[in-house]
Amino acid sequence: MRTLSAAALLFAAPALAQTPEAPRPIAASKIILVGDSTTAVIGGWGPSFCAYHVTSFAACVNLARGGRSSGSYRAEGSWELALAEMRAPGYKNIWVLIQFGHNDQPGKPGRSTDLATEFPANMARYVDEVRAAGAKPVLLTPLTRRMFTDGKLQNDLEPWAAAIRKVAAEKKVPLLDLNAESSAAVQAMGEAAADRFAQLPPGSAPIAPAPAATTEVEVQPMAQPRMSFDRTHLGIEGANYFATMVTRELAAAVPEMRPLLVR
Repeated sequence: MRTLSAAALLFAAPALAQTPEAPRPIAASKIILVGDSTTAVIGGWGPSFCAYHVTSFAACVNLARGGRSSGSYRAEGSWELALAEMRAPGYKNIWVLIQFGHNDQPGKPGRSTDLATEFPANMARYVDEVRAAGAKPVLLTPLTRRMFTDGKLQNDLEPWAAAIRKVAAEKKVPLLDLNAESSAAVQAMGEAAADRFAQLPPGSAPIAPAPAATTEVEVQPMAQPRMSFDRTHLGIEGANYFATMVTRELAAAVPEMRPLLVR
């Protein structure tokens, strides 16, 4: 019968006594999206961004809501929910991406804000309150609409984009000039190509609610999206295209976030 020498046992002892390495605590981060329908689920770039452009080391929370302006988002209480997300413990870093402008324009009852005074004040206040909550603000200029006249893109959101650029410069906050980049890209591709970014093909009828199934129990219908062709909101292809653009710009504007982003 073979036996180990004393020397062999001496060298083998440390290996036998090894214990598993304790797991290292995770250093997770969070990204919060705040804005209107062009960021929100069903119509915006946000769902694609959270699904395909963020690693599992960053929670991505889309709190953008359709039809909201920089004023109504706060007035209805949505901003309080966003602040609560910013204050949640356990995260190494929390970034808040804020994009408004579409519903701040004139002609939006209960939502429009004054471009010269109210809108920039609202954006500056968001920045201050994000920082006060211990999070990091990032401002985005509004995604362009895709409306053309005689082959030229009508970028009616440029004045709101200019106001955001000014706030970003004054507050020394990272800026994603999504309006400038998206308008340049849409102008370059032309109206016909840009129409593929819409929710439905031109001429398509809105999606009707599915009929309830016949069962022994009453079936409550699930939420049904109100989708129709327009040149503001995004379908899946548009969401994917502009989420990639946002990711690229975010990596450039906030280098600290690069390890969390997937191109």
